[in-house]
Amino acid sequence: MNPRVVCLLSLWIVASASAVIPDPLPKAPEPVDDILRLQIFLDTQLFGPGKVDGRPGEFTTKALKRYQLANGLPETELATHNLDLSSVPQNYTTYTIRPEDLKFIGDLPSQPSAQSKKKYLPYDSVIEFLTERFHCSPEFLEYINQPLKMSALKPGDTLKVPAVQPFLIEELTQIGSLPEVPEFLTRVIKIDTREKLLGLYEGEKLLASLPITPGSGHLATPPGNWKIVGIAQLPTFRWDKSVLEYGVRSSNYYELPIGPNNPVGVMWIGLSRAGIGIHGTNSPQTIGRSASHGCMRTANWDVVRLSKLITKGMPVIIEGPAPTPRAVYAKNETKKPSPAAPAPVQPIEEPKRKFKWPWQK
Repeated sequence: MNPRVVCLLSLWIVASASAVIPDPLPKAPEPVDDILRLQIFLDTQLFGPGKVDGRPGEFTTKALKRYQLANGLPETELATHNLDLSSVPQNYTTYTIRPEDLKFIGDLPSQPSAQSKKKYLPYDSVIEFLTERFHCSPEFLEYINQPLKMSALKPGDTLKVPAVQPFLIEELTQIGSLPEVPEFLTRVIKIDTREKLLGLYEGEKLLASLPITPGSGHLATPPGNWKIVGIAQLPTFRWDKSVLEYGVRSSNYYELPIGPNNPVGVMWIGLSRAGIGIHGTNSPQTIGRSASHGCMRTANWDVVRLSKLITKGMPVIIEGPAPTPRAVYAKNETKKPSPAAPAPVQPIEEPKRKFKWPWQK
């Protein structure tokens, strides 16, 4: 073969592995195919780019660089990476809504008092079920399925969805503590609250990296060396306004039931620092873009996959700023649980406020 042809072919192969980012970007939420393919690849490798939407952003860049670091590759920007993305032959697949999907969808009250009276906190719409199942934003899903009306989705309807490994909530049948896995005790979770990233390591090897929302200010996630004291699937949540505002328990609280719209999502990984843990969320669209109340939350699709790689007793190293002092405290801050019946470690998070899509207003 002509050497010049070989050279040009080599250049084409290298260029085809890079992400072509239009300048300027198309108007949101129109996805960029090269970015979408990279996001799907990183998400599949458990180097979470956050929500999959085909748009360049902070967590896609961080996920790329962490994946490159973990695999001994030079760090690059999105437009110049040379990852082999052949494991993602296509960006999209299809999904047909099933009648059995509807058992995870239902009425979701906005107030904790009303939520506490239910047995399950479901998705409040088919679109919420689908966006969590396929790790994406609602705007993206609506855009790629035009002119299909998201408000009229029903069993039998087939949609175009990103080709990620779907989050299968129907497989979460065990409620309570997950079994211990002794061979995982050599692993370590390292969290950087400034970077809003969680890394899972085995020795020097980075196995996974996920975006998180840590606490901040008076309720900042406490830095230090901790251990996992338990991993609970489908946890309940003790909603206490005093805890949310001041980090202090009161006798005025509501016990919220299990479900994807529980404030701590579908998984609670408790740490040896009381009240602090890593957990899922009922608001995956806000991961990394808002503050929590002391804990570290990540998307349900990420925390479930993480839970399969960790175990009770593992070290957790948290780096970042310590909580800032608070001058004013709750009036009932001296209220403590009875020594005879110690309260379990409780996550510190806000309940989900009822969100309405434009067509629901």
